[in-house]
Amino acid sequence: MKLAKLLSADQVLLDLKATEHWPVIVELVDHLVRIDRLPASLQEETLGALKAREDQVSTGIGSGVAIPHAFSDKLEEVVVVFGRSKEGVDFEALDNAPVHFIILFVVPRKDYHLHLRTLAAIAKMFTNCEVRRQLGAAETRDEILAILDSKPPRAAAPEA
Repeated sequence: MKLAKLLSADQVLLDLKATEHWPVIVELVDHLVRIDRLPASLQEETLGALKAREDQVSTGIGSGVAIPHAFSDKLEEVVVVFGRSKEGVDFEALDNAPVHFIILFVVPRKDYHLHLRTLAAIAKMFTNCEVRRQLGAAETRDEILAILDSKPPRAAAPEA
């Protein structure tokens, strides 16, 4: 599952205002409500599910990436938002490094396997340092979408 297939330009925030872990998640969820991707009636429930997930263990996976995610019994399709923080956010990531890229998604509970595939695809894409470099340098939402839609270049093998 390609992340770009789940996003449109209005689901990309180039410069998050929040500078802390939980406020970033709230900002992203607020944005989804504002652009009508998440019904306002599900905002508090969604935040509660995300909070419960974050309380288990941070979704900061390392390398400047966090993937906050949760399930919903009331959504019919996956809802995703991408946020970028130029300064970085302390997300209590596995490597203790600041997080610059946050991909928040909420998956209908009936689509559990989609959830696993989406997590794996995101994690795989963001292990590529060139993808992270390009996303950090992108100036427009369309550039972000193009990068997320491209097949990342393979890392060159070290010369012998």
